[in-house]
Amino acid sequence: MSSPYRAIFSVPGTRAFSAAGLVGRMPLSMLGIGIVTMVSQLTGRYGLAGALSAELALSAAVCGPQVSRLVDRLGQRRVLRPACAVTVLSVVSLLVAVRTGAPEWVYFGCVPGTGFTPSVGAMVRARWTELYRGSPERLHTAYALESSLDEVVFMVGPVLSIGLCTAWFAEAGPLLAAVFLTAGVLLLSAQRGTEPPPHPRDRAAGRSALGFRGVPVLAGVFVGTGTIFGAVEVTTVAFADERGHKALASLVLAAYALGSCLAGLAFGLLRPRGTITGRFLLGISLMAVSMIPPLLVGNLWLLAGALFLNGLTIAPTMVTAMGLVEQLVPRARLTEGITWTSTGLAVGIAAGAALAGRVIDSRGASAAFAVPASAAVVAVAVAFLGYRRLRPAPEREEYEDGRTGQHSREGVA
Repeated sequence: MSSPYRAIFSVPGTRAFSAAGLVGRMPLSMLGIGIVTMVSQLTGRYGLAGALSAELALSAAVCGPQVSRLVDRLGQRRVLRPACAVTVLSVVSLLVAVRTGAPEWVYFGCVPGTGFTPSVGAMVRARWTELYRGSPERLHTAYALESSLDEVVFMVGPVLSIGLCTAWFAEAGPLLAAVFLTAGVLLLSAQRGTEPPPHPRDRAAGRSALGFRGVPVLAGVFVGTGTIFGAVEVTTVAFADERGHKALASLVLAAYALGSCLAGLAFGLLRPRGTITGRFLLGISLMAVSMIPPLLVGNLWLLAGALFLNGLTIAPTMVTAMGLVEQLVPRARLTEGITWTSTGLAVGIAAGAALAGRVIDSRGASAAFAVPASAAVVAVAVAFLGYRRLRPAPEREEYEDGRTGQHSREGVA
């Protein structure tokens, strides 16, 4: 491991909470696809499976930020365990309902509880921020590491979930996702030494992070970014299927995630230059430009190469976005602020999958790559139109550049 990564793990407890976060994040890529696979296998109805998946994404968008808001006020330990219990109970109830052939309304009644799934990635990033708030270079490396681990989750999770559902028993994927969530939450919440302090009486306590400078713009950009991800996944599977090699779609998508993972690790070794807002706009712009090659390819191997190149732009942009959130919201709202980005992604992924599916049905997979390309253009437009709101206050920019380790007292940009 290179020296910047050794440096961030020099504080006791960092390895433990980062590892716990990796385990607890596995449901992020396993639960939705596992439910789709399970329902389609047991009922043969893909429409029903898709509707349940959309309800899951909507539930996460509604409930996720509220769970993180409670975490900021009450602390991780007091909120994570009850929220995890609600999620696991909902998942188990759904598995039982599907297995026993219960009425469809029961399925839809079970899914909303899964929206209480804690944003474990936000919890881990909040711990890194609390540790290295006065060390921007180490915080940058920590964010890069976590973004790379996100890509590991998305490389391993779907393959594991689908594989277990098809090779073992239909409920195996969602069930294992619930086990991962439980283990990750218990391990993370048991580590009190690195837990950020709660802010029950902060003057911002009654205000959502979405009301702070720049957060709505970031959430909007992430809806566009999520649309890219959702559309690329569905379109890649259809592209491979049209060419008679559907099984190879997983390898092509793995190349996509691998590009992002490698770029994230490399980005963590660099010392960022320029303003954080400028780096974010550059990252979003490069992501949009790199969506052009998939529009032009004609076979799976070229598509794998094109998506690998696109993947190289993802993690650095995500790392910069997490740093930007830290600059834009007060300490008492950091976990919720980070969660709003993942909420935007979840909404975008659901929208991207639905839009791409419609285009695939009417015009074919190659034409459907226009959906992520168009979403990328929209994300760039939102970012540039909201440029002024994405600029941190001057004292926060000084902090970012390393000229001072101090934040404003309230931390509100």
